[in-house]
Amino acid sequence: MSLLNSDIQIKSNRIMKQKITYLLILTCLLSSCSDAFTDLSPLSQRNVEIFYKTEGDLITAVNATYKALQLTGTYNQGYWIVNELRSDNTDAGSDIGGGIGPFLNAIDNFNEDATTEVVRDVYFDSYVGISRANIVLSRIEPVSIPELTKNRIKGEALFLRSLFYYNLAINFGKLPLVLKEISVEEGKSYQQVPAAEIYKQLIADLIQSETYLPVKYTGLDVGRATKGAAAALLAKIYLTNGDKTSAVPVLRRIISTYGYTLLSDYAKLWGTANKNNAESIFEVQFKGGNFGTGNLFTNAFTPLLRQTTGGYKNRPTAALEAAFEPGDKRIASSFNPLNGPLNANRFILKYGTTNAFSEFDADYNFPVLRYSDVYLLLAEALGETQESYDLISEVRLKHGGLGPINTTAPGTFSDKLLHERQVEFAFENQRWPDLLRFGKTTAVLQAQGKTARPLFFIPQRELDNNKQFSQNQ
Repeated sequence: MSLLNSDIQIKSNRIMKQKITYLLILTCLLSSCSDAFTDLSPLSQRNVEIFYKTEGDLITAVNATYKALQLTGTYNQGYWIVNELRSDNTDAGSDIGGGIGPFLNAIDNFNEDATTEVVRDVYFDSYVGISRANIVLSRIEPVSIPELTKNRIKGEALFLRSLFYYNLAINFGKLPLVLKEISVEEGKSYQQVPAAEIYKQLIADLIQSETYLPVKYTGLDVGRATKGAAAALLAKIYLTNGDKTSAVPVLRRIISTYGYTLLSDYAKLWGTANKNNAESIFEVQFKGGNFGTGNLFTNAFTPLLRQTTGGYKNRPTAALEAAFEPGDKRIASSFNPLNGPLNANRFILKYGTTNAFSEFDADYNFPVLRYSDVYLLLAEALGETQESYDLISEVRLKHGGLGPINTTAPGTFSDKLLHERQVEFAFENQRWPDLLRFGKTTAVLQAQGKTARPLFFIPQRELDNNKQFSQNQ
């Protein structure tokens, strides 16, 4: 089943289209009309009870969970705001007069508050995805379908739920850990738990997910979560939770078993012709063409018509441009530098400069996990060893056309590794989590004249709806 058009192309027959339409209306009701994240129970229990009965129903339901990756609060907008714009890689751009411009500038300068809409959307839309995954996991066991298919669907739901929770835990810390379909009243009893406890649950879920999922897919199923995706996210969460030892065998398993390739041309990672390439582990799938599945970020990142001034967002900083070594081939595919070949200003190139169909409806996927990340995560898990330097040097050579790195290079091992991650994964929502994991937020942001705050405020409406919740400081 295609992920790209899960709302309209699960099956071509009319009956399945009706089911898809019904499910998306239902999930909209479960999410968009609620007063708080806990309002995720079905509005009509009788209608819900007649839906989750067949393999097609469950595939439709898990596709709706993938669809949540495209929401404004997740990979279409919210996650790049909290994970990239928050860092030293990008700033809010010149558009501060209206729309989300003021919110972006507040977030960029750590001046947002508990009512900031963009942050609220991240929290809320992530829980929409979690609720959809929970519905699948809560409803699947009684359904009579082949065990292999059932396990695959469970593996996908566990991976997706873990991905949403990872983004939430990184940015909000303490969270309600909801692992089943719940009623409104049940939701009011949930308390916040620390991020470390969230990570322990995600580790258990991803271990299970990896056993359920296939190594790869073919045809229209390409783009679904695989064993490699579950394992790569698992390793990242081990490291985030401070467990380097457990991450090592997971990362070695990906390298030895799952068949990914480190491409020798960084430019071949990007563009619509290179979706789901041999180095891709997991991408959020977008498809333009007025299907409601295109992306917003291509227009947000790119000056329209390549004008010399514009209201584009997530603008590369001078600090990021300076981080690239002379001759690094990655810069040409990453962004237009100041006074570069396309115009006078810095702007992102990784996600294209035009739209094939219409504004805010671009085809470009968003990379979540890439094979080069596995190399650099393994180097991080191993610490300063020759093998670690070899892993870093392989990425530098293949993607940047740069020479090897070793103990003689200036800086600590962590400094060198963090630098390589910055230039390799610019604009891929990795920088802020990396700074947090390496303990560098304060020092790096001070260099930009900013006082970093590690966590976002819990949205005020969540505090209003659950008096047990406490606010981040």
